[in-house]
Amino acid sequence: MKSTQRLFALSTLVGIALLGCGGPSSTSTNEPQKTDPGKTAPAKETFTIGFSQVGSESGWRTANTESIRSAAAERGIDLKFADAQQKQENQLKAIKSFIAQKVDVIAFSAVVETGWEPVLREAQKAGIPIICADRRPDAPEDLFATFIGSDFVEEGRRAGDWMAKKMDGKAVIAELTGTVGSDPAIDRKKGFEEVLAKNPGMKIVVSQTGDFTRAKGKEVMEAILKGEHGSSITAVYAHNDDMAIGAIQAIEEAGKKPGTDIIIVSIDGVKDAFIAMKEGKLNCTVECNPLLGPVIMDTAAKLLKGEKVERWIKPEEGVFDMSMAEKELPNRKY
Repeated sequence: MKSTQRLFALSTLVGIALLGCGGPSSTSTNEPQKTDPGKTAPAKETFTIGFSQVGSESGWRTANTESIRSAAAERGIDLKFADAQQKQENQLKAIKSFIAQKVDVIAFSAVVETGWEPVLREAQKAGIPIICADRRPDAPEDLFATFIGSDFVEEGRRAGDWMAKKMDGKAVIAELTGTVGSDPAIDRKKGFEEVLAKNPGMKIVVSQTGDFTRAKGKEVMEAILKGEHGSSITAVYAHNDDMAIGAIQAIEEAGKKPGTDIIIVSIDGVKDAFIAMKEGKLNCTVECNPLLGPVIMDTAAKLLKGEKVERWIKPEEGVFDMSMAEKELPNRKY
């Protein structure tokens, strides 16, 4: 990677900076480590990290980007940031560019699951450690140092469990899925369907992608309500809050009451979702914490020191419904 002399100097500096730091434990276990990324104490570092972001498709992603930028700035880290605009080819170009620039660490959130192995092998050959953030790629685990992010399957289960309890195990469901081929879209569907398998009275009658965007969520929901199953829909499961908010707009324009005529459950836990719950339009949101910046930067520092890190660093998250919205809203940081 870098010269022995540089690594020694860097290790010394980072070691001093991390004294008292609240970063994740370096003790390896078989279970994912749970941490609150938003509460990691800043520490001063000196290294370069290249980060390839999915895009800016949602309020969640905007908060995630801001967390990464802020954490790097607070620690004095040189951040080279690339917005992929939801295109994998842009991410591949960005990662190749980071390799050519000989950055110290590369981190990225994968647009889709597949197609990463060749570029990750290039990074490995160059001696640059890889951190996968928010979305885990479908690639051999020896090609990346750690995954920092949520359990998307569990998020789907939580959404399904809440809906099953709310609707007494009976629902005609429209599903708004995330970007086709993306890790959260695949896993959130899987977890939700695990719950449906135990509740035969709940059935998804239509499932369409809304690409995680508010505008597409509205467009898809409009089409669903005008379609074959429109009059029978009693519930909506949206893979993120932005699509749910778009669906709410479509439901209102169709002359129905979201949150009453049609029960709506979504994932992310952004501030706009809590506003919608407070207004009685969204019934439940399953939290997915975007504030990963501090733990990404602190984990990068540990890797450069040669410390072991967890294979999966998992943030603490909760489930919130209408009854909690007003009290929790002031606490939302994103």
